[in-house]
Amino acid sequence: MGGVTSTVAARFAFFPPSPPSYGVEAPPSPAAAAADSAVVELSGVPRRGRVEARRLPTKRGTEVVAMYVRQPGAKLTLLYSHGNAADLGQMYELFVELSSHLNVNLMGYDYSGYGQSSGKPSEQNTYADIEAAYRCLIETYGASEENIILYGQSVGSGPTLDLASRLPHLRAVVLHSPILSGLRVMYPVKHTYWFDIYKNIDKVPLVKCPVLVIHGTADEVVDCSHGRALWELSKQKYEPLWVKGGNHCNLELYPEYIKHLKKFVTAIEKTPPLKDESPEGSGPSDPSETGSESAESSRRSTDIRDKPRSSIDHRPSTDRRDRPRGSIDRRDKSRKSIDQPEKPRASVDQPDRPRKSIDRFVYVLSAFSLCFFMWISYKRLCYISS
Repeated sequence: MGGVTSTVAARFAFFPPSPPSYGVEAPPSPAAAAADSAVVELSGVPRRGRVEARRLPTKRGTEVVAMYVRQPGAKLTLLYSHGNAADLGQMYELFVELSSHLNVNLMGYDYSGYGQSSGKPSEQNTYADIEAAYRCLIETYGASEENIILYGQSVGSGPTLDLASRLPHLRAVVLHSPILSGLRVMYPVKHTYWFDIYKNIDKVPLVKCPVLVIHGTADEVVDCSHGRALWELSKQKYEPLWVKGGNHCNLELYPEYIKHLKKFVTAIEKTPPLKDESPEGSGPSDPSETGSESAESSRRSTDIRDKPRSSIDHRPSTDRRDRPRGSIDRRDKSRKSIDQPEKPRASVDQPDRPRKSIDRFVYVLSAFSLCFFMWISYKRLCYISS
C-alpha cells in the first residue's frame, strides 16, 4: 500500500527544477571548511555575509541543502518550506528580503531531489527534510521551539503542517496558498483516501498555535477554497489575507502581502509563547503520545454558522467583500477514512453520523476507481507550482 502511495505522490506532486538554479561548492576559506564540514557555499547566487549554507543529513538517508539568513537583533526565526518547481537559487533573493523586512532569522531548504539535495522527492522524505532543518535551527543556531514560525507555501504546507501538528510549543504557522490534500487539488473528492498525500485537512486541527492563511482569490492552481477551509479548521485563527485577484505564484507582488505578514509577525512577537501542561522539549512529539481526548477536542465542526474560534486578532478579514466560499467537501456527510477505520475523520463537511457497515470491497473498489481516474486525468493536470 505504501508503495502505491509513494508512486502517486511522485507522479502527481513533485516537479523539481531541472537543471537546478544553483550549485554547491566548498567554502573559500579552508579554515571554515575544517571547522564545520557541513558548511558549503552556494554558487550562482549573490554572496552575502549574513547568509550561510549547509548540508543536513536526514533520518531517511538523504542530505538536503539549507540556507540560513541571520538578522541581527531578531527574536523570531522563520522556517520556510517553498512551493513546487522551485529551489533555493530561485528563492534566495526572496528569503533575504523577507528576513530584512520581517526582522526575523530565516532558514529555507530544498526537499530531497530538489536543487542540490540528494535522494528522490517523496511525501515521507519531505517530512524528514523539514525535521532535519528544524533540528539544525535548534542544535546549530540556538533557536527554540517557542520562537520558531513555520511557513509553508503551496506543497510546502504539507511538511509544515505535519511538523506543526507535532510541536506543542511552536510560536506560529503561516500557510501560503495551501492545499487541503494532494488529491483534492486534482479533483474535489468528498472523502480522504488511503493513497492521498499531504492530508492537511486532518492535521491543521491539531496545531495549537496561531495560524495565518494567505491565499489569492484568483488562484487557478489551488483554489482559494482550500485556504478558506484550512482557516476554518484552525484552532487559533489569525485574521486571514484573501488577496483580491492574486494567483498562485504572484502573491509576493501585492503590497498587502508584506504589510499583512509584517503585522502578523509583530503581533506574534507581542504574544507570549504558548504554554501548557505537556512536558517541555524542543523535538517533535510522537503522534501516538497525543491522547485521544486531545485529538477529539481538536477536530471540531467547521460549520460556518458556528461562532468563530478564539483568535489573537479579532478584526474582520482583510477581504470583507469576498464571502467565504463553501468547502469543496461540505455537501456530503463525513465518513471514516479507509486507512483509519476506527476513527471518524474530521472534514470540512458538516458532521453527521458515521456510515453504517458496508462491505469492505466497496471501499477498495471506489479507491482504485478514483486512482484510475487520476491516471486518466494526468495529461490535463495543472501541477502545483511555487
